[in-house]
Amino acid sequence: MKKIFVFFVTAVLAFSFAACQKKEEKASSPRPAATGPIIDKPAGGSGFPAEEKDFQVVVPDAVKNGWTAVVIAVDEKATGKTEEFKVKTGGEFSIPNSKLTVKVGPFLPSLKITGNVITSESNEPNNPSVAIAVYESGKRIFPAEKKEWGWLYANLPQIHAFEHERYGLKLIQGIKK
Repeated sequence: MKKIFVFFVTAVLAFSFAACQKKEEKASSPRPAATGPIIDKPAGGSGFPAEEKDFQVVVPDAVKNGWTAVVIAVDEKATGKTEEFKVKTGGEFSIPNSKLTVKVGPFLPSLKITGNVITSESNEPNNPSVAIAVYESGKRIFPAEKKEWGWLYANLPQIHAFEHERYGLKLIQGIKK
């Protein structure tokens, strides 16, 4: 457990350092695409949505009206087989030959966290993220805490990844209207 905590603290510090470096470079070059969750003034802890309890998700109108679905890859660990599912935001899909159902929440093409608000910095897919909840036999197993959503990050699939003995999930992309 200590190793996991140290890993997350190290990752947050690395992101913070990288963010500072990018701000200094901004004046001399165009802004590069974000590589992970953008965090301004975290509300405590690391600021990642999967670790905090009282986050509010705010989906800008341009995002609501512009993005209608996502593609999520389901990896079957034993066989190495990957199957992709296109699902509408607000929809759900069942993983074949399992008792798992994945509910898809808001898609944020450029996830940004400010305080306790999770939103999209722009309508460009710089940091694509999608909220999900996973149920097994009708019981929610992800996120395990009393939060509404867990998150999949296209650029950083290992951050707060859905953990299951048979399956892995990864956000491939958002789908525009």
